[in-house]
Amino acid sequence: FCHVVFFKKENMKNYFKILPIFFLSLFTVSCDDDNDDNGVCCAGSSIVDLASQTESLSTLVSALQVTGLDATLSSPGAFTVLAPTNDAFDAFLTSINVASLDDIPVDVLTNVLLNHVIIGEVQSSSLTNGYASTQAVSGASGTNMSIYINTDNGVTFNGVSSVTSADVVASNGIVHIVDAVIGLPSVVTFALADPNFSSLVQALTAYDYPQSFVGLLSIPAGSAPSPFTVFAPVNSGFESLLDELAVNSLYEIDEQTLGAVLSYHVVVSVNQMSNTLSDGMVITTSLAQANPSIADLTFNVGDNGEGILTDNNGRTSNIIAVDVQADNGIIHAIDTVVLP
Repeated sequence: FCHVVFFKKENMKNYFKILPIFFLSLFTVSCDDDNDDNGVCCAGSSIVDLASQTESLSTLVSALQVTGLDATLSSPGAFTVLAPTNDAFDAFLTSINVASLDDIPVDVLTNVLLNHVIIGEVQSSSLTNGYASTQAVSGASGTNMSIYINTDNGVTFNGVSSVTSADVVASNGIVHIVDAVIGLPSVVTFALADPNFSSLVQALTAYDYPQSFVGLLSIPAGSAPSPFTVFAPVNSGFESLLDELAVNSLYEIDEQTLGAVLSYHVVVSVNQMSNTLSDGMVITTSLAQANPSIADLTFNVGDNGEGILTDNNGRTSNIIAVDVQADNGIIHAIDTVVLP
């Protein structure tokens, strides 16, 4: 259930270094003293039983009961659950300005909880930087959402939640206790969480643009002009752009030009999944919608099966990773900044 799919290319191994993903392996683990949390061990206990016996997870248990997910996580599984503590839920409720779980619509709470569930038993030692899929459903696509894992300093999820106790084993899966609730991600969430997009984030926030890109791309699913498709250049793409333009930093590109370039990478009102891209497809970007004189992007399939974008200047950019699915849109990573 690897969620990010890479287009075939001869030097594919280099792309795995640019935007790595982890392949989740299914395995059976036994209970031992190292997997205790507050003295609780699997010994026939389901994930829900284990959480019920752990004082710091009582709010999670209440949330599971409210949504009916306690029955799901008591079934054979196997599951991996990222379990927020009571303090994590308290902070989450404060952040969304509600007093209790009862103030959250059940369908919303259900999807938030499912954003903490991965099918299969995934031990912390098998994690590496990259994307996986949760059981939460995207409002933009109706498909499972992505989650970004970073193992550079401990283990964090979507840049907001860290593992505080790993590999707590139950009879039907494994639990990693985390210090924050992992909310439903926007495309901005992944741009901020994934260090491969740090130059893109710098560009998006370089100026006080007339239309804030961060604000725009944070608009939730179901509210126009969401959803969004973002062709997101990785850091090496921006480094090549600076060389091409003979400048030392993004701040040497004037606001109007940089804003136009960024708009050329965004498609509004569309969640363009990779399986809907076809050879010769014309892609109308946000910039082209606002300026009909600007040519669209063109998608083609290369000789080796790779996805290629061609811009208004005949320049090409390889699509190196696809289908990073957020709640309000989707990201496809590209290796070159396209220019209008």
